[in-house]
Amino acid sequence: MKNILTIQDISCFGKCSLTIALPIISAMGVETVILPTAVLSTHTMFKNFTVKDLTDQLIPITDHWKSEGIRFDAIYTGYLGSAEEIEIAKRIFDEFGGDDTMIFIDPVMADNGKLYPAFDMEYAKLNAGLCGKADIIVPNLTEACFMTDTEYREDYDRAYIDELLEKLAALGAKKVILTGIAFSEGKTGVYGLDTVTGEKIVYENNRIDAAYHGTGDLFSSVSVGALVQGVSLTDAFKLAADYTARTIEETVKNPDKPWYGVDFETTIPELVAGIGKLVK
Repeated sequence: MKNILTIQDISCFGKCSLTIALPIISAMGVETVILPTAVLSTHTMFKNFTVKDLTDQLIPITDHWKSEGIRFDAIYTGYLGSAEEIEIAKRIFDEFGGDDTMIFIDPVMADNGKLYPAFDMEYAKLNAGLCGKADIIVPNLTEACFMTDTEYREDYDRAYIDELLEKLAALGAKKVILTGIAFSEGKTGVYGLDTVTGEKIVYENNRIDAAYHGTGDLFSSVSVGALVQGVSLTDAFKLAADYTARTIEETVKNPDKPWYGVDFETTIPELVAGIGKLVK
């Protein structure tokens, strides 16, 4: 069985980060190892949440893993809350990485043209350096612009996105995938570049007029869960995009209107069936 180490925070209530990564990747038939960077009472869309930083525990935990000879088929990072955590993630890549370990980075820090409140341009530059150590990165348009000093545009064309992909590739990642990209009205999807082969990764599906916390985590978790099992880039991102859209559709139907996250629990059987068709 393949295994994935995922380094993110965990919210006791709310569906994001590790509370999505752990069940989703496990359901796909991959052993999921977690390294929590912080414990929150709820995710940050709630008011008055509590948080316990666990940065001082990351090195002791990974030092213990080294002494036990533990290895990973992939390392997947999501939200990293500080410059110190980025530096520790780099150390973990160096100590546990290698030709047989895929490094997958979702540089969670911004959206809709703005950095999240806790971050600044220095943090964006540090995240760009982290992405340079990756095999695969999956920034959204805003994150890509901040990491490459590119003007953010919502009215982009293909030439603008191609230039942005080249700038991302210059950071050092082998495969750069932009999320939330589409060139047709009413669509959304992924647009990426394999810098080794020159292959373009393009997939669009219908945009659903709803927004929920944690959908990026859902997309990334499905993607890395598929890729570590040998699924092709195009098929992995198609599975992730379609599954995320299906889950949003089901959540919209929920009469309780769970604004704090998506009802991925109801769609896990579809995910299991989907990955089963791709993994032989």
